[in-house]
Amino acid sequence: MTIKWVTSDPLVMNGEPFCYGTRLTVRNLLEMRSHGITPGEMLVQHPELKRVGIAEAFRFAAEHRERYEDFFESDGSLKGPGFDPAMAEALPEHLR
Repeated sequence: MTIKWVTSDPLVMNGEPFCYGTRLTVRNLLEMRSHGITPGEMLVQHPELKRVGIAEAFRFAAEHRERYEDFFESDGSLKGPGFDPAMAEALPEHLR
């Protein structure tokens, strides 16, 4: 079975895209990141999250930039800290 890490359902979280197996939306993760919380800290604070789920949420935001424009820097990067090199190395190549 292939997991769709970011999904939306009009009956869940008012249709806001969320991470598989959590009640955390893509917007929640972007807000945490923009407030200086690293993906590692997100995993500690929310053990239901998975590293690949966070990376997929960031990728989803990049693919839907108009929806999440407030979370991007002028150079096109997401605001706040991203994955450290060791964590990024453990991600599938398409998410690095």
